[in-house]
Amino acid sequence: MTTVVLADDEALLRKALAALLPLEGEITVLAEAEDGEQAVAATLRHEPDVLVIDLEMPNVDGLGAVAQIRRARPRQVILMLTRHARPGVLRKALKLGVQGFVSKSAEPAHITSVIKTLHAGKRWIDPDVSALAVVDDCPLTDREIDVLRATREGFSVADIAGQLHLAEGTVRNYLSNAMQKTQTRTRHEAARYAREHDWL
Repeated sequence: MTTVVLADDEALLRKALAALLPLEGEITVLAEAEDGEQAVAATLRHEPDVLVIDLEMPNVDGLGAVAQIRRARPRQVILMLTRHARPGVLRKALKLGVQGFVSKSAEPAHITSVIKTLHAGKRWIDPDVSALAVVDDCPLTDREIDVLRATREGFSVADIAGQLHLAEGTVRNYLSNAMQKTQTRTRHEAARYAREHDWL
């Protein structure tokens, strides 16, 4: 039996997976979470074999949650669900030790088989996810993406500096570079432009 925590802010998808995964194989869903903070709390409390987590969630996103979980449970097996496999995101997730990537449109039977594969100590990246991630037209650096993502979530420069352990001047430099590369006038416009181009 493989134990799982499911984290996804789309209630319909999360509930469907919670109902279908146990029917597809020997899987027990220990808990569900609807944002990154809940995902961290549920994973640390229940210690599942596999955490199945959505990349894009409110409050703390999938990558932020994974980073926190990694510090407390370095060996936690993680399967990330994604609609947009942006190259920078894929690279960052792999650096954080995410073992699997599956498209959110995948069949429950496929997600079940990937959960089993990861639980057996192997890795899996869906071919369509890796194909999308290879096409890298993003001119932004990983750090510029980090500050734009935080900007999009409404954080101030001071908040972003605190979150990313950077000086405020450094954050402003990253934002200025991002605005030049996106040819926008404000950091919020730059964040919106980057999001529209699937770079965040």
